[in-house]
Amino acid sequence: MTSFSAILIASGESRRMGGGNKLLLELGGEALVRRCARMLLAAELCEIVIVTGHEADLVTPQLAGLPLRIVRNGAYRNGQMSSVHTGFLALSVPSAGVIVALADQPLLGVEDLHALMAAFAERSRGSFLVPTWHGARGNPVIVDWAQRQAILAGGANLGCRKLIERHPEQAVSWEAANDHVVVDLDSPEDYARLRARIATLCPAA
Repeated sequence: MTSFSAILIASGESRRMGGGNKLLLELGGEALVRRCARMLLAAELCEIVIVTGHEADLVTPQLAGLPLRIVRNGAYRNGQMSSVHTGFLALSVPSAGVIVALADQPLLGVEDLHALMAAFAERSRGSFLVPTWHGARGNPVIVDWAQRQAILAGGANLGCRKLIERHPEQAVSWEAANDHVVVDLDSPEDYARLRARIATLCPAA
């Protein structure tokens, strides 16, 4: 069986949220960051690293009791690429693919992740699997473990997106079965829409 690890990026400043930290917002009775972390745990990966940064002292307690590793990116203000670098540096268990996930995608489920992992395992070429929905690029991206050294050697300014831009021939697009890979939470309006959508799908949420 193909093995996978994951890096969950939970370090952003939530600049468009109007002053609040979006990762602490509740959906289904739990903080968004915990919801996303539990989804990764349910996928039975070989290692999960969560990278915190902005308001790490508030985000970290939301992950209490979960069997995963939390690392803090002290340079999170330098952008998401610095957190991707921090996550790859923290990984200690080799795997076939590294899932680089964002902690603001509340609709992603284990079924979505398993479908993405299967597509990566079955691909015939490329080092990066990029999910899409109707042509729009989404997340999470899966990176071949062999690219870890290239990312680390490139420093904090070389994340997955830049590496893909440098080597587009290594990127494989995969059309998802739903829009979960492109739905994220950035603004109060996004939060309101997501709460309404989740309530429709699961009235108890």
